[in-house]
Parts: sequence; structure tokens; C-alpha cells
Amino acid sequence: MTTQVPNFPQPLPSHRDNGWRIPVMDRYLFMELLAPFLFGVGAFTALGVSIDSLFYLVNEILDSGLSIAAAMEVLVLKIPQFIAYSFPMSVLLSSLMTFSRLSSDSELVALRSCGVTVYRMLVPALIFCTLITGLTFLFNESIVPAANYRASTTLARALDDDEPNFREEDILYQEFDTVVREDGDRGTFMSRMFYAKTFDGEQMGGLTILDFSRGSLDQIISAKTARWNEATSAWTFYDGTIYVVSADGSFRNIIKFEEQTLNIPRSPLDLATRNRGYSEMNIAQSQEYLRLIEQSGDSDKIRELQVRIHQRYALPFTCIAFGIVGTAVGCQLRRTGRAISFALSILLVFTYYLLAFLSGAIAQVGALPPIVGAWVPNLFGFGIGAFLLYRASR
Repeated sequence: MTTQVPNFPQPLPSHRDNGWRIPVMDRYLFMELLAPFLFGVGAFTALGVSIDSLFYLVNEILDSGLSIAAAMEVLVLKIPQFIAYSFPMSVLLSSLMTFSRLSSDSELVALRSCGVTVYRMLVPALIFCTLITGLTFLFNESIVPAANYRASTTLARALDDDEPNFREEDILYQEFDTVVREDGDRGTFMSRMFYAKTFDGEQMGGLTILDFSRGSLDQIISAKTARWNEATSAWTFYDGTIYVVSADGSFRNIIKFEEQTLNIPRSPLDLATRNRGYSEMNIAQSQEYLRLIEQSGDSDKIRELQVRIHQRYALPFTCIAFGIVGTAVGCQLRRTGRAISFALSILLVFTYYLLAFLSGAIAQVGALPPIVGAWVPNLFGFGIGAFLLYRASR
């Protein structure tokens, strides 16, 4: 006699049965980090907007007659910048509050008794910090420059600021070329110097151009006015004189003209009409401006812009440095509340940005390479975080 085994229905496959899933500990730590991070973003953003913009706008309302509607618009446009600034600080506050609470509640002790090391606990914090790093970079590149530029133009328009958004006088542009000398070394020399006394936004006046393109002064061009022609991509000079200079420095020929087209780069016009501040340009716009002023030979301005560009790259990675430091410090704190964590975050942030200011200033005067001056604070943070993690693991 054959006994039949009942055919029970098979359970549906669970999402937990697949090959990859987020460990429970990682999900738990990730969610624990999220709430204080959002609290920090709100707190630090409100603090920054109040100190930097709110008091200034209230003063403009009382003294300059700025309308409340325009002030509110400018205030809202300033918020993205302080949100981006708050991301690294909020990561530090979040990691400090989370791991100090876990330490005071003996949850870290329980995890370590199960064989979970401090370095393993750091993994979800690093993933969290990496995501915030990408978010910070996105804010700084896509949202903050456009919002800052619109805020400045809105404020100027609301205050009836008659100051033009271009340079009105003394436009000096120096063009340099690279040559290979007979010994094989590469060198640069000034091939042309362009000077305009005035600029009204459309045409320049009182122009003098010195041409050194053949190694010595070949000709001097003087003109009453000049205008850039978009159709021909060249400059048109009016009411001028061309002085052809011989090798001994004497004038070989003098040519007067009423209108003359010369193939000189557009760069002097770009230099005169550039009206965005550093905080109103993203990295691509800053690099374009850097290429422009590199041709002018202004070494101080070139170094300053190079430092600013490297700082734009370095700032998002501050989130990772702060996350490591906050995790390491939080693991060693016992019975600390939010107030102590917040105060400690302020102290660490102040120390970091003081170091960033000093290293950036040193790089701008040429004592440090721009990339070193921009990245020193992050490298210092990574080093301190690694040392504290090593101590916490022991």
C-alpha cells in the first residue's frame, strides 16, 4: 500500500532569499545617521543665513528702502549656498551624535562583543558620507552659482544700483605666446599688450596696442575707439594710427586710418565684461575665466583663482573627513547629550575652517602650491580621523 505525501503549497520566494541584501546593522546605522544629519542641515543653514544675510537685508530695508519682497527673494536665493556649507558640518554632527549615543547606551559594546570591529562600523558611515559628498558637489556646481548670481543681480536691481556690470576704464590685457628656444627649453614671452582707457559696454576708447609678435616691438596701434565685430570675429578700430617700428626703435612708417579691422583675440572684451564673482561661477566657468586671465599674465589673480578652483574640488570631500573624525570621536564619548555633541561639532568646524583659511591664504601668496593649500585641511582631517580610529579600535 502506497502512502501519498500531502502536496503542500510552496512559499513564495522572499526578497531576503536573493544573493545580495543590506545587512541589518548597516541599515540601522544608516537610519540612525540620517535624522541628526537633517537636524544639522536645518540648524546650520538657519544659523548661516541669519548671520550672513538676514541682518544685512534688514539693515538695507531700514536704511536703503529695500522692499520686503525683494529682500525675501534674495534671502531665499541665498539658502542653497548655506545648505551646501551645512552638509559637511551636519555630517560631523550626525556621526558624533549617533556613535556617542550608541556608546552611551552600550550598543557599541554589544556589537564589539559579537565580533564587530570599529572599522566595520565605519562602513555605513563612509557610504553615508560618500552620498553626501556627491550631493554637496551637485549643489556647488548646479544650484549655488546660479542662485548667488541671481541674488546679486536682484539686489542690485532692487536698490537701483547704477554701477555697471562691466569694467569702465583701464582695461589692460597682455597676451603671451610659448616658444621653443634653440636649446630645447620652452619659454613664454609677451606677444601683444592691449590697453583701453574707457569702456561703455559696447565700445572701447583711447586704445593703444603694442605688438611684440616677432620678438621685439614691431608696431604701435593707436585708435580713438574700437568695437568687437561678432560677424567677422575681429576688432574694428576707428580714427587711428599705425606706427611701424624698425629694429633700431625708430618709426619706419606711419599709417593713418579711419577704419581698420585687426585679427586680435576677443579676450580683452571678455576681461572687461566678466562680472561674476567667485561664488557665482561653477568649476567650468572658473576654468574658462582662468584660461582668460592666464593670457593676461596677472600672476596674483591666477594663483587666487587656482586656489579657489581646487577648494571647490576639495570642499565636498570634507564630508568624508568629518565623517571619519566624528565616528572616531563619538565611539569614545560616554553619556554625552545633543548639546555637547553640537558644541563639539562647532569647535571642530571652527578649527577646520581656520586651517582652510590659513592654508588657502598661504597658497595665494605663492608659499604653497594651489592644490596643496586647498587639500591640506582634508588631509589633516583624514590623518586625525585615522589616528582616532586606531585608538578607538584598541
